[in-house]
Order: sequence, then C-alpha cells, then structure tokens
Amino acid sequence: MTFLIGYYLWLKVVHLIAMIGWMVGILYLPRLFAYHADASADTDETFQQMEYNLMRLLLMPCMIVVFITGILLIVATESLASGWLHTKILLVLMLAGLHGMMSRQRKNFQRGENTRSAAYFRTFSHVTTLIVILVVALAILKPF
Repeated sequence: MTFLIGYYLWLKVVHLIAMIGWMVGILYLPRLFAYHADASADTDETFQQMEYNLMRLLLMPCMIVVFITGILLIVATESLASGWLHTKILLVLMLAGLHGMMSRQRKNFQRGENTRSAAYFRTFSHVTTLIVILVVALAILKPF
C-alpha cells in the first residue's frame, strides 16, 4: 500500500520500541513470579502490585502496538510471501500465548491459588528467552 510505505520507517521505529517494551516485560514477569513463589506472605501484596503494573502498564499496551504496527508493516511492504516472516509470525503468536498464560498466572497469584514452583517459572523464562532470540534472528537475518 503506497500510503503506508511513506511511513514505513516510522512504523518500524514504533514497532521496535513497542517490541522492546513487550520483551522487557515478558522476560521479567516469569522471574518476578519465581521470586513471588518463594516469597513470604507479608510480601505477597507487593508482588501482586508489581505484577499487575507490569502486565497492565507495559505488557498489554506494548503487545497491542507490536501487533498493530507489525500488521501495518506487512501491509506496507506486501511481504507476506516470505518464509522467514511466516516463521516469525508463528513465534510471535507463541509469545502472545505465553503472555496469556502469564496473565492467567498473575490472576492465580492474586487469588492465592498458585501451584507452581520458582523452578517452573525460571524454566518458563528460559523458553521465552529462546523464542525472543529466534524472533530477533529471523527479523535481522531473514534466512529464507
């Protein structure tokens, strides 16, 4: 779409900034959950507030902006035929699914229903990190 191509670089800037914000939150929240799982009852409310703020003030807005600008970038460049992009989109959808799992987990902590260990959340964090690395590598290298 020729109208959007004039804004391509700005869309890319906004996309990257929002992606950084989303990734900061999506990488930090499982670690916060790990600390929360090991924490004493007197710090529970503090962890709940931190998790809520991270989810509502950073993760959700950034994820929404990433999806909107990502779609606009695809429309602007008409590049949906690229194999690397299909793989990247699949991985980003997996990150969105992990985001949803973390949202549900935050609510479990809020209700006092957490059944997961700190080790589980640390492993969850490593899986998320691996997916983020793959997304970035695909976006830069465009290997196929």
